[in-house]
Amino acid sequence: MKSIPLFWHSVGRNSAPLVLLSLSACGSEAQPNGSNGANVASIAPDPQGSCAGNTGASALGAEADAGRNPDGPAVDGAGAPQIRIDARRSLAITEQPIVSHFSLERVLRQLITTAGVSELTPLALFQQWWDTQNPKPGIGPGPHCDDTVDVAGMPTLNGYPYTCRPAPAEGGQATCDPFTDPESTCSYIPIGLFMRFDAAPANGGNCGEYRIVYAKQSGRAVSSDRNLLIFEAALANPHPELGIQGCRRFVTAWADLSKESDIAVRTSVLEAIYFQGYQEFDPVVQWSNFGDNAAGAGQVRTNQFVQPETARAWSLREFKIKKECPGANCTLRFIPVTDKVNPFGPLFDSASPYPTSAAFRSEFLTKIERLAAPALDGIGMRTSDVFNSAQSQASGSTETNYLVNFGTESTEFRGQIQERLATLGSSLLPEDIVMRAQAMSCAGCHRLSSGKPIGGDLTWPASIGFTHISERDSDLEFVDGVTRYRISAALIDAFLPARKQLVENYLNGLPLPPRAAADSIGANRTH
Repeated sequence: MKSIPLFWHSVGRNSAPLVLLSLSACGSEAQPNGSNGANVASIAPDPQGSCAGNTGASALGAEADAGRNPDGPAVDGAGAPQIRIDARRSLAITEQPIVSHFSLERVLRQLITTAGVSELTPLALFQQWWDTQNPKPGIGPGPHCDDTVDVAGMPTLNGYPYTCRPAPAEGGQATCDPFTDPESTCSYIPIGLFMRFDAAPANGGNCGEYRIVYAKQSGRAVSSDRNLLIFEAALANPHPELGIQGCRRFVTAWADLSKESDIAVRTSVLEAIYFQGYQEFDPVVQWSNFGDNAAGAGQVRTNQFVQPETARAWSLREFKIKKECPGANCTLRFIPVTDKVNPFGPLFDSASPYPTSAAFRSEFLTKIERLAAPALDGIGMRTSDVFNSAQSQASGSTETNYLVNFGTESTEFRGQIQERLATLGSSLLPEDIVMRAQAMSCAGCHRLSSGKPIGGDLTWPASIGFTHISERDSDLEFVDGVTRYRISAALIDAFLPARKQLVENYLNGLPLPPRAAADSIGANRTH
């Protein structure tokens, strides 16, 4: 039996210490300097001294050994061991025996517990979440889709349309119970865990995002009753004085999963990371990691297509989890917010009547250099939130089709984009830049840009129709004796290789790509 040493950790920053399974920090005490010059030897050693006297490979140690590479350890020019990872063990985990331990009820209960909220149940929190899609008064307190309306009485959020989706769409879930019967059409199944260290800001403001994906049980077979939920926790950096190097131990723990062949051990490690916390790092599943923090980092996003009736619109939306104390008792609530990096499509139209359109087009001209990058993993964009919509429409309208809104006529905006491209020495066309901007949006990456040319001999990689991971029974894979959920060609061929290279470079002490302090170390934060 494999031995996994113990370590101490507090669940949350103010609670009593708890003994947990260690992921082992052996070899973490003297890592090479990273791109910011910080030597992580200043990070405290393993609290239990579990590396002392260890003459062999630990169960999940940080030392490089033959388990990292089937051909033996890779080495650099000086003969030093180099870290290599398996993306399907360390970055994208979709095996059913692992993800089945991450039920939606368990996650909601953990959110409630870490927030110290009394008199709130996972069921009540779930139902409040989906009541946000109903017109007020809905079934109870909290935000509703029509809290703000325009002069015509139509619902808006951030000044742009926000379509209500009451029963039989997602708002109907405000009165259903997803937990009593796991086979009910209201229930959800966990289908994936994703390690997104590449989403960390270059200044180390947090250690990236660590995600859990759920799918509505009914979507396994019924295409008009699908809904995917993505909990995207932004993990606090416990060593902000070290910048991005303060995350090294946590990233190493994920990398070490690559050499662990025992799926039960990998499951236990991931459960500890998500629900108890790894060494000095907080648990991934903690209410404050989903937007209720000083930086507003972390969120929950949805991919909604519960629409048995026509006309159907696949809508991608975003929520923050907030602790609110309106009276003597505090509670948690899901709050609808804007979809980040999803500017409202009609702002690309030079004739747009929206008051923010001119300011948006002016800001967009400053994004062209990143959008004109020669390789997929260099393309990126950030937009001021005042321009973001709260719904990214993948079907049912042209609202998020940036190229349609941009149009084909000669306009001053088109000429300004062309002029900027000429200054950069780029052969791309204005349409290419707009297509690349669309690929940065939720609807673009999931459907509108899937498999489409984006200029410069590049094609945006393909999703699985509307998603990048499939819950569909017909898409299940059987690999090495284990059933797992299928992921998209975009992940397999483009996103995961880029993330893998970035993590390996980071752990091997190689420089990270140059980024502005608040920009993610990987170009495409949202994908």
